[in-house]
Amino acid sequence: MQNYQVQDRFRDDDVEQEVNLRDYFLIVWKRKFIVLTILAVVFLFTAISTFKKIPVYTSAAEVLIERNRGSSGLESQYYSYDPDFLETQSAIIKSAKVARRVVESQKLATTYRTYFFEDNTSSSSFLASIKSEISGFIRKLLVREDNTEKGEGDGGSIEAGLRGEPLTDEDIIAMMIQGGLAVQPVNNSKIVSITYTHKSPAIAKLVADAVSQAYIDELLDMKLTTSRYALQWMTAKADEERKKLEASEKAMQQYMRDNDLVTVENRLAISPQRLTEFSSQLSKAQADRKALEDISRQIDLAGNNVFQLENIPVFAENAVLKSLRETIFKARQNITELSKKFGAKHPLMIKANDELGQLLTQQQAEINRVVATTKNSFELAKSNESNLQELLDTTKSELLNLNERFIQFSIMKRDVDANRVVYEALTSSIKKEGVTEQSQSVNVWILKNAFLPGAPSHPNKKRSLALGLILGLMGGIGCAFLIEYLDNTVKSEKDLETRYGLTVLGSVEQLKEKGSNIESHIVRKPLSPLAESYRLIRSGLLLSAAERPPKTILITSMNAQEGKTTTTINIARVLSQGGKKVLIIDCDLRRPRVHSVFAMQNDKGLSNFLTGNLQENIIHKIPGEEIHVISSGPIPPNPSELVSSRKLQSLVAKMAENFDFVLLDSPPVQSVADSLALTRIVDGTLVVVRAGVTTYDMLQGGLKKLKDVQCHLLGCVLNGQSKRNASGSSYYGYTTYYAKDSEA
Repeated sequence: MQNYQVQDRFRDDDVEQEVNLRDYFLIVWKRKFIVLTILAVVFLFTAISTFKKIPVYTSAAEVLIERNRGSSGLESQYYSYDPDFLETQSAIIKSAKVARRVVESQKLATTYRTYFFEDNTSSSSFLASIKSEISGFIRKLLVREDNTEKGEGDGGSIEAGLRGEPLTDEDIIAMMIQGGLAVQPVNNSKIVSITYTHKSPAIAKLVADAVSQAYIDELLDMKLTTSRYALQWMTAKADEERKKLEASEKAMQQYMRDNDLVTVENRLAISPQRLTEFSSQLSKAQADRKALEDISRQIDLAGNNVFQLENIPVFAENAVLKSLRETIFKARQNITELSKKFGAKHPLMIKANDELGQLLTQQQAEINRVVATTKNSFELAKSNESNLQELLDTTKSELLNLNERFIQFSIMKRDVDANRVVYEALTSSIKKEGVTEQSQSVNVWILKNAFLPGAPSHPNKKRSLALGLILGLMGGIGCAFLIEYLDNTVKSEKDLETRYGLTVLGSVEQLKEKGSNIESHIVRKPLSPLAESYRLIRSGLLLSAAERPPKTILITSMNAQEGKTTTTINIARVLSQGGKKVLIIDCDLRRPRVHSVFAMQNDKGLSNFLTGNLQENIIHKIPGEEIHVISSGPIPPNPSELVSSRKLQSLVAKMAENFDFVLLDSPPVQSVADSLALTRIVDGTLVVVRAGVTTYDMLQGGLKKLKDVQCHLLGCVLNGQSKRNASGSSYYGYTTYYAKDSEA
């Protein structure tokens, strides 16, 4: 074995373990008494409660519920998808009003009263009175919780509850019906199942059918109540709107009369057109006036110069002047030709000159006329422009004034139109509501009447017992795993190997024989499984080192009462049975026990030797065995100083020369530091772990202390192992094998 293998494999955190089905089964098998106890208790409780329950019967009716989409001309509005529709209808079916209708229609408070109230007149026991008081208190609580759901329609029960008066039989039976009623919509359909549960099958059927009919009656009553209220409200509102419409119409007529707005719309259509025409005419007049002004200026600049005047367009384009110019041109040509033939005083020449003069006179007269006409046209154009400007300004003013009056007229007209629309809508709604008053917004058809149940629906004894069995088994297994999870003690060799990497030299089974002493058991029964377990530990010790087995071995534990002294003595015995000379040194100077096992005196021992107060031989031979013992001696006041002394180290070294094996029984690691000091003077240390007692935290802390002092850990011994926890151990092998020898 290598020096302290735990140094490499030990970790602070627990190692994750892969748990298989066999491990689960072993946990359940180990805790089988807890599992069976919980199973028996749960099953017994279920059986008692099942057979004590009063059987009840359930009857169901089915109804088809859908919205009334309306017909053409009545309800043409669009209905969107409403996922809460069936839930709302279910709440109405389970409402207090429907339950009260059932009570009244079926006379449940009189004819069938005995099915809802037990006759306790003959019972005067104390338990009956207590039950009556509890029932009354619960009913009061139900009334207080149910007051918010009943509304004004349940007047009697509401007022009675508010005044603190006792409930009537009708109210109590209605609450019972609500408690036993169940409404379940059928998936992916508009069908609703209405079920009622009661201890009488006939009452279950009666109430289930009555609830369906009461639900239909309640819907119709709700519709009629809503329609009547709506008609009353709309009639009053329509009368109010009619008065508003009349008042607004009268105000508009008076305004039109006061402002002469009879033809206001025609005038508003004509005035903009006139404004446009005047604006266009004014522009044209301004252009004409400007043109005439330019011509007049040119005439003034030309003066009496005929040639300059003729260049002005108005003169150049004049037809008379054009004709005169041509005639004058011809007359001048004629004079030129005559002058070539005749003299100036020739009659023909005189006549030609006279004709030319007349033509020139006519030309001048025409020019003067054109000038005068142009001047007159210019003045007329200025006057026309001024008149058009005045007309345009007047039209603009009239249009602005008319617009202001028309705006006020439009406001009043909109009020009239709005009032008329509201009034007409209300009138139409009143007519429509009157026509559809008897129609329902929800259509209901009874598809299936309730049936008379032939067998009780609850309790289902077979199912209840099976459920109790399953729950008991699951609860027991769950408790077993919970206890196993909360149990943080070492249970098997596998825990030590997988969690801490420790070498387990062997396991010692817990001795259950009455009156048997484990220290002497292997002497009395050397062929027993217990003796064989210690032989396996001996083999592990002899093979724990490569070159030679350790001669000086310290045997310790994490805490007291874990079997380190017993393990020390039994290992010494199996070593001596192999022909070895063994010495046991009781180094537990605080609570020594080796001397009591061998029935020795403890007045002289190790403590006397270490203090130097004894020179005698302190080694005692056990009669009949090859075992020698050095007892602890009297308990000293300073045990830690004594076990840490060089004298003890020398003693152990000297004893190792004289004996084949020297076993040191030391105090627990977690209690005192004595064992940590002793690990330095031995070849190896053996740790005793008690199954079901040593906790993981305790073992982890102790191993850490041993690691800190660089202890050579040979391995560990699992003491007190039970068969049910011995998963993976060798108990099942050699226990059976040595059974006959043990009995012999």
